[in-house]
Parts: sequence; structure tokens; C-alpha cells
Amino acid sequence: MSLKIRLTRGGAKKRPYYRIVVADARSPRDGRFIEKIGSYDPMKPKDAADRVVLDLEKVQAWLAKGAQPTDRVLRFLDAAGLAKRPARNNPKKAVPGEKAKERAEKKAEKAAAPAAEEAAAEA
Repeated sequence: MSLKIRLTRGGAKKRPYYRIVVADARSPRDGRFIEKIGSYDPMKPKDAADRVVLDLEKVQAWLAKGAQPTDRVLRFLDAAGLAKRPARNNPKKAVPGEKAKERAEKKAEKAAAPAAEEAAAEA
């Protein structure tokens, strides 16, 4: 059985509130879970102490049993010093896409056309 430490959404419409739970990987996001080990309130300011609440002993016990945290939960665990989140590197992220390259080429051609006409008129 594959266990995940993940978020389940609660709260009202446009007012999210998440519980951090241990669940079977096959169960639905807001469905059955094994144990609640914390909570996350994204509506609170980032520097609020109770924005992320974790029961550290339970988290360590479940990690020792082989539960795998999701990406977002891994961020919380890294901030708490319980797990190490590897740094990610995506060098292609800042490279413009094909359409953006085409638009840049057309813009450069339009800018070069009046300059070429001025040079021809002066000669």
C-alpha cells in the first residue's frame, strides 16, 4: 500500500482551508484518509505562525513508515526541517515559445523597414 502525505481541501468557496493528512495514494483528494497530521491556511499572512501547523512527531513516524509527501507538503516539511527538498533547475523556463519568437521577428522587421527607407532616401 502506497501512502501519501498530502493536502485535502476544505473551507468555503474562495476561502480555502487545507488539512495535511496521510492517505492511501489511490483514495480521492478529499476522500478517505488514515490520519490528520496538520493544517494549512493559505488565507493567513505568510509570516503568521499558525499558517502551517504540523504535529512533528506524527510526521516523523509516518515518514519512517515510508509515506511520501507531495510537492507542496514537502515544502512545508523542508521549512520545518523534517525533510530536504531538492533544488529544482529549469533553464528552459525563461526561453520564449515559438509564437513569441515569431512576434519578435515581425517586430524587428517592422523596426528595420523604416530605417532602411531612410538610408535609401539619404543616398
